[in-house]
Amino acid sequence: MSNYPTPNNDTAFFANKDAGRGNKMKISKRVRSIKPSPTLAIDAIVKALEQQGVDVVNLGVGEPDFDTPINIKEAAISAINSGFTKYCPVDGTSELKDAIMNKLKRDNNLTYSLEEIIVSCGAKHSIYNIFQSIIDDGDEVIIPAPFWTSYTDMVILAGATPVIIQTNDKTDFKVTSEQIKKALTSKTKAIIINSPSNPTGTTYTADELKAIAGICVKNKILIISDDIYEKLIYDNFKFTSIVEVCPEVRELTIVVNGVSKAYSMTGWRIGYAAGPKNIISAMAKVQSQSTSNASSISIKASVEALNGTQEYSEYMRQEFERRRNYIVKRLKEIKGITCRKPEGTFYVFPNIKGLLGKTFKDKIINTDIEFADHLLDVAKVAVVPGSAFGAEGYVRLSYAISIENIKKGIDRLMAIL
Repeated sequence: MSNYPTPNNDTAFFANKDAGRGNKMKISKRVRSIKPSPTLAIDAIVKALEQQGVDVVNLGVGEPDFDTPINIKEAAISAINSGFTKYCPVDGTSELKDAIMNKLKRDNNLTYSLEEIIVSCGAKHSIYNIFQSIIDDGDEVIIPAPFWTSYTDMVILAGATPVIIQTNDKTDFKVTSEQIKKALTSKTKAIIINSPSNPTGTTYTADELKAIAGICVKNKILIISDDIYEKLIYDNFKFTSIVEVCPEVRELTIVVNGVSKAYSMTGWRIGYAAGPKNIISAMAKVQSQSTSNASSISIKASVEALNGTQEYSEYMRQEFERRRNYIVKRLKEIKGITCRKPEGTFYVFPNIKGLLGKTFKDKIINTDIEFADHLLDVAKVAVVPGSAFGAEGYVRLSYAISIENIKKGIDRLMAIL
């Protein structure tokens, strides 16, 4: 049995163990229609093995290995000591909203008002709130693949249908204008653009974003612009916001970002969104009936993250670039694997189709899921199968770990091939 959740086992996974107790005990259709996050499931497997004393190299991890910068931690400690521990406004404090407004103006040349910004419990929470606020039953949301694992299930939970556009490494994992046009129907409500992308690291150019924006303006399609990896860009590649390159799309776009990746604040759970007032207001309404405000301590820490020195964030970016160069070089040396050099994030997404159908350590490996399973079982190296991201025949490797551990992981991988 596979260690990894597969995309097609939802029915089995959510089998109703309480069927004999009647309909009142049944899990809702909404929940039965989705699967648990594969990346979080893999992380849980790794942690369980580590607790048993197993030496696992975790190349599946989706968070920086750096500590949160000291100035940010001190801001949080100060908040605690000063008693800033009560409820905050549902949509975030004016102080943090001001910091977000300044960040968007400083880094992206975008101007937003307080009423056009909401603070949530992570960028993931922001995206969930967006879908709950804009989608009706029967709507369609265009999602380029490979995609972050949660997009499709959040769309399904909101009552809509994910419309997947396939890309591959030969097209640099980028969706084209023609593909978007073909995917449009009368039910199309929105499209998700994640640049830099999880899992591929692909980053769109200004011209590519402008072409996508033009289609959305013409067809009145909403855009969810997931910019969470904005600060992790390499080789002097310039990050560009889709609203920056096409101001006309501003009233159709919700920009999503947060502090987790750029400032190594994954556990602090602060994300934010900027967009049209009516959508932001609707998101606040949804949030008021779920989590209410984000953590007051994390809010104060995030103000310092956005307003304070950016030196440590830049140090992390440079270190990630060094790791990216190393892991790509090593992967390209392995026969049967091809790997493009990503422009951003801390992931690589190598093509392993050249290894499939072959025998390794007396076991035939036919799929990326079997490959990831075999790698964990035999070499004690964790990766995420590409099928989890809608891309069979690939795997996602994270370089958000030390060079030493990356080396150990690749050495172990090569030893079983």
